Order: sequence, then C-alpha cells, then structure tokens
Amino acid sequence: MDQPLIAAHEPKLVLLKEGEPRYWCACGRSDTQPFCDGSHKGTTDITPLLFTAEDAGEKALCMCKQTKTPPYCDGTHNNLKP
Repeated sequence: MDQPLIAAHEPKLVLLKEGEPRYWCACGRSDTQPFCDGSHKGTTDITPLLFTAEDAGEKALCMCKQTKTPPYCDGTHNNLKP
C-alpha cells in the first residue's frame, strides 16, 4: 500500500457548511489541499475520504495525512520530523 505525502506540517482552517459533503485528500497529492482534485488517480491506491460536516464553522483539517481522526487534525503533525 502507498504512503500519503505530507502536504503540510500544520492543519488548514476551512469554513465548512453543515451537511455539505466534501472529499478530503488522503494521499497528499492534491493541488487544492485539503480537498481532493483527483491527483490520486493513476498515481496511488489511496482514495479520498468523503465526509459531511456535522455542524457549520471553521474546522482544522489535517494536512500531514497522518491523523487518527480523518479528516480532522488530531495534533499528530506535532510529532512528525520536518
């Protein structure tokens, strides 16, 4: 299985709308981080994660792709080597 690329060493704050489905980039290759732009196709077996925000507001989405709570940041980036 392929390993995701680290898109950044800190989360990205994004404004989410309640009930709006989004695809979170799990491979780290998307140019529209933290959301998927299809860059995984033909390059990796990692697929995006479809999620729906349970409530509206600004949320910290994982950019290191190592979180245990995808797509949300759990602080794992703090333990990664630069």
